[in-house]
Amino acid sequence: MSHLRSNSTELPSDKDTLQLMVLALLEERDQQKRHAEAQKRHAEEQQCRAEAQQRRAEAQVKQSEQLQVELLRVKLELERYKKWYYGPRADLLQSDKDLMQMLLDFAEELDCKPVPAEDLAAAAEPAEELRRVKRRKGRRNLANFENLPVSTQVYELSEAERACPCCGLTRKEIGAEESWQVEYLPGHFERIHHVRKKYACTSCETNGENPSIQAAKRPETAIDKGLAGPGLLAYIVTSKYSDYLPLYRLEDIFARQGFEISRATQSVWCGDVADFVEPLYQLMAGRVRASHVVATDDTIMAMQSKDKVANARMWVYVGDEAQPYNVFDFTMDRGRDGPKRFLKEYGQVLLADGYAGYNGVVAGNAITRAGCWAHMKRKIIDAEKSAPEIAREAVERVRALYAVERQGKDASVEKRLQLRREHSAPLLAQLQDRLLQWKNQLLPKHPMAEAIHYALGQWNELNVFCSDGAVPIDNNVSEREMKRVVLNRKNSLFVGNARGGRTAAILASLTSTCRRHDVDPQLYLTQLLINLPTLPSSQLTQWLPDQWKTHHTARLKSLNNPVLTTA
Repeated sequence: MSHLRSNSTELPSDKDTLQLMVLALLEERDQQKRHAEAQKRHAEEQQCRAEAQQRRAEAQVKQSEQLQVELLRVKLELERYKKWYYGPRADLLQSDKDLMQMLLDFAEELDCKPVPAEDLAAAAEPAEELRRVKRRKGRRNLANFENLPVSTQVYELSEAERACPCCGLTRKEIGAEESWQVEYLPGHFERIHHVRKKYACTSCETNGENPSIQAAKRPETAIDKGLAGPGLLAYIVTSKYSDYLPLYRLEDIFARQGFEISRATQSVWCGDVADFVEPLYQLMAGRVRASHVVATDDTIMAMQSKDKVANARMWVYVGDEAQPYNVFDFTMDRGRDGPKRFLKEYGQVLLADGYAGYNGVVAGNAITRAGCWAHMKRKIIDAEKSAPEIAREAVERVRALYAVERQGKDASVEKRLQLRREHSAPLLAQLQDRLLQWKNQLLPKHPMAEAIHYALGQWNELNVFCSDGAVPIDNNVSEREMKRVVLNRKNSLFVGNARGGRTAAILASLTSTCRRHDVDPQLYLTQLLINLPTLPSSQLTQWLPDQWKTHHTARLKSLNNPVLTTA
């Protein structure tokens, strides 16, 4: 427009022409404005496409990471199931095994390759390698098995065989050759005929008065008017709850020996024995609750129901060395009501895994909850395939804690606590720092991140053993008892009802405590069932398995080594 002003003398003087020129200029301006707006819209569209493409790329990356994490989870789940079904039960890292397997495969491939001729010519004759096999010197002397009963069989020549083939005279005995053999004679059943004689006064009977008849007493039995004797009852209980032999197998074993008794009857007998020894079971439970440290664990105990098998639970409570008893408890579910009822008024240390139900058990009381490092290590090992380097370092740090425990295994509680504070506490601080670093490096749903989250979530409980020398570093003592329950469950499949679960809890408590004290459960139960009917309640503590073992050992010692004393 300024150009037009400066050159106004050159503009046409015609009005119409000027109007046409102005309209042309306005049209040109509008076109430039539309072009600029179109370019701006195009740039905005390009930017929107770029942002959308970036969002899609980020979403694809995120989806890819999620798929990778999910793939890791599926692989770990597959490895876990394969380990449960085929593999060893020990919690060991697989990396070292993979390396050894790779070296073994390499060695096999190397052996299959042809050897060059020049190597064969240069090779010297290999020296003969002597294979040393460690063998026991001589035969085992069976005469040294003094605990086994001896039955002697003498073999003699008949009168005709004693005649000398040379002169016909009878040969004299000059010695004997001795040898030993071990034989197994299956157990057998016997019928015990109880005859209670009756007595009456003939004089009173003659005079027509009350004859005053009285019968001799027979010993009281665990099952009143029952068919089974104490030895048979003890054998059935030991077979089922110590040797994990289901009753249907016992039924077949008994039938082969000529005694036909149904598994249902045996089950009733087990329930009667459990009712009979329940006071002793309650005494053991009270002793366990008096422990400074109680270790606990639980597992599924399948129970029959109308529609399907119900998943009831079997719990174990292991007392410490001062109260050395293992007590089982049966509940209908895994709710906290079961352990809360059993541990009522308990106020010391509860050693358990990371099950959240224990939080309700220890809430609002004086119970201190301690964690299990074996569970923590197992979580890390289960996620090893997803992060091998992290798993290897974490397990090595946990092994360092166990090395400290081995040093203080036989030490007193005070010395063990001092050792833990000096050596274990710094290791725990370093491990916590590494766990926090690894947590920030991994995605939240990464399998190793979940294992680390478990450890950090249980960190206060996992550190309790560093403030109390009597607390074990792990809960393996109760897990071992649970494995025996699982073995019994595998063989027997389920319990019939809640009463059957209670029977299993009571009888398993006795047999498990016998195992803990190296006591023969069949011998113990036989004597218990013989003596308990007439035992005063004040003497019940003498029949706790550890107390019984002390008295029984003393009796055997006095019988084998009698000492004559004079007044």
